[in-house]
Amino acid sequence: MAAEAFLDAIRDMGVSHGRFDGCEAVTLAAGELDATFVPGRGMVGVALRHAGAELIDRRAGLGAYIERGAVMGIPFLHPWANRLAGFSYSLEGRDVRVPPGPPLVHCDEHGLPIHGVLAASRHWEVVALEDDDDTARIRAVLDFGARPELMAVFPFPHEVQLEAALTAERLTITARVRATGDATVPVSFGFHPYLRLPGADRAGWQVTLPVRRHLLLDDRGVPTGESEDRPAAEFELGDRHFDDGFDRLPAGAVFSVSGGGRTLTVTFERGYPVGQVFAPAGSSYICFEPMTAPTNALRTGAGLQRVIPGQDFTAVFSIAVRTVIQTG
Repeated sequence: MAAEAFLDAIRDMGVSHGRFDGCEAVTLAAGELDATFVPGRGMVGVALRHAGAELIDRRAGLGAYIERGAVMGIPFLHPWANRLAGFSYSLEGRDVRVPPGPPLVHCDEHGLPIHGVLAASRHWEVVALEDDDDTARIRAVLDFGARPELMAVFPFPHEVQLEAALTAERLTITARVRATGDATVPVSFGFHPYLRLPGADRAGWQVTLPVRRHLLLDDRGVPTGESEDRPAAEFELGDRHFDDGFDRLPAGAVFSVSGGGRTLTVTFERGYPVGQVFAPAGSSYICFEPMTAPTNALRTGAGLQRVIPGQDFTAVFSIAVRTVIQTG
């Protein structure tokens, strides 16, 4: 069903509907956790609350995301995550020109195209709303191949399915890409969850990172091709700032941040061998970003995964919330 027409279908379920900043929204609830998504605006996650405390940073808000692609909350970045180093790429025998600006493409501070073409997209259709004994979920699909304006930027017919499933302990987001045409589909999507710890000074946040390979970046935030192996690490965030890419992450790689009596753990369950850690100086959030391929992979081919016609690619990550008993 179209995103605007799903309301009556959930009136008798343990999944609630309402409005969020003027847009139709669905809220999933389980135990002390609840999560809100806006299907008609990119299937973006706009809230994740634990015992009423908001754990997601919305930065400039949903309106800015709709109007200018200013990412916030938990946005889906497709068909590329992070930035491209230019406005053209060649893949699978196709030479593609990327539009140099809105409405489909948004650019970063260096003038480079960033975060794909689905920001606040209205093309998602809700196909399932479910609530069983311990899990509430929403599932939506977008037929990319049915949209000529999208195909002009990424000419590989496919369907995308997103599912958000909430239990009392965690939010799990599953993304599936199915190649629906006769062309192999490059896979370079990701997510950009903005996490916050209410009631805790950023300087005292405790951060844990897994074993990883650090991708060295140029002054535009594009990988140079050089890298450094890094061991697992645990540290106080203090005045550190990050905009760092990593690869060679194993399935199940764990990133976490603790403070204010809570630990938020982001697990790259499957399909995400690459990640970005983003915590600008002075910010009140930290992002552990699951990515299926490195930044700029559509142009370089480095680490790029592919889906052959008729097949699926599935990637899963989760955000777990745990209460920490503070002592002392």
